[in-house]
Amino acid sequence: MQVYLPDDLHAAVKEHGFPASEMLQKAVREELRRLELIKAGEEYLEMLRAEVGPSTPESEAWARELVDQALRPSEQAAS
Repeated sequence: MQVYLPDDLHAAVKEHGFPASEMLQKAVREELRRLELIKAGEEYLEMLRAEVGPSTPESEAWARELVDQALRPSEQAAS
């Protein structure tokens, strides 16, 4: 298999002496894993929907608020 890198990316890899083959292998493995996790998450959500039914606008708003709270830096950490 051959992989094409745009000239600028190829130059940066060479300039920094990065091990391109190893980096590409790692990137492909990570992307495949990410896609597997997304698929597994979607399958899990479908299983939950089948078990408990579809979400409501209220439950989605509640879930969004929980996520927003979790992603907000805590006031204690900011101090």
